[in-house]
Amino acid sequence: MPDDPFAELKAVQREAWALFAPLEAISTMPAAELIRHARVRPKQSVLDVGCGTGVIAVTAARLGARTCGLDLAPALLERAKKNAALADVEIEFREGDVEAMPYDNASFDVVLSQFGHMFAPRPEVAIAEMLRVLKPGGTIAFSTWPPEHFVGQMAALVGKYQPPPAGVAPPLQWGDPSIVRQRLGETVTGIVFDRGVICFPALSPQHYRSGAEETFVPVVKLVQTLQSDATRLATFRADLDSCIGRHLENNMVRQHYLMTRAIKR
Repeated sequence: MPDDPFAELKAVQREAWALFAPLEAISTMPAAELIRHARVRPKQSVLDVGCGTGVIAVTAARLGARTCGLDLAPALLERAKKNAALADVEIEFREGDVEAMPYDNASFDVVLSQFGHMFAPRPEVAIAEMLRVLKPGGTIAFSTWPPEHFVGQMAALVGKYQPPPAGVAPPLQWGDPSIVRQRLGETVTGIVFDRGVICFPALSPQHYRSGAEETFVPVVKLVQTLQSDATRLATFRADLDSCIGRHLENNMVRQHYLMTRAIKR
């Protein structure tokens, strides 16, 4: 990507998002919800953008869809291939960038993304690519984190300590229906929103934070940055524990998410 101003950032993401693999089980149940929301049917051609360990792609393939998965992180793609083999489904997984996808125009009946495309630095480029590879009359659907709920609040806290690079749109904007409508624009019709909740088990705020420091890339990178400043790191951890504590009940952290569906004109 020689002309990509965010090539260096994407190279970091390519390696860092490999840490996400342990969260596969938690992402499996909302995958089924997104497939339901998108109304995926047998024999449709489906693309899973930012496919990670393949939970969306495998779920769609098990319904009889012809499925492809795309992700920046080779380590996650290896896990996705193992998941597909274990489920005994055929899926074409490719390493690639949502901002420059290696597919022809109008290649798919359905284009999906579960908490994936939202991390592309340029939302206008990512959504244009997703719509480019979607057939007219096809469905685009994705899950994102709303800024007003827990994951959004956690991301905002991380941003206070480590603002995103210049020119990178905040990922949590994808959780605001008004911004989603604006970004989809007149290229689509019939926008529908729905909500879901992931109940993440945790014995304490500290248990949840410990896991986030190992698997949630924005938190991982921030903690690495703050290692040389023990006071600031301790303050961040205390702030994060407080944020988590406000959402922890009955040993569960409730992570609300937004689902969007629309039809390409």
